[in-house]
Amino acid sequence: MATKKKTAAQAKISKVMKEYKAGTLHSGVNPKGPKKAPIVKSAKQAIAIALSEAGKAKKSLNQVRKANKK
Repeated sequence: MATKKKTAAQAKISKVMKEYKAGTLHSGVNPKGPKKAPIVKSAKQAIAIALSEAGKAKKSLNQVRKANKK
């Protein structure tokens, strides 16, 4: 049986969760730069960020598909 390829949303979720586990995931965007934002310490907050990023990835993928159909 062939393995399935990850979707853009799944790839984004795994990337964010790896950042959380490594202790490098930052919450929000600070005007002084994204690395100045506070580090995420809660797993629930990390999951919320991951799902938000996945939704953005899914929306951008749908826009590309619609443009290719025209």
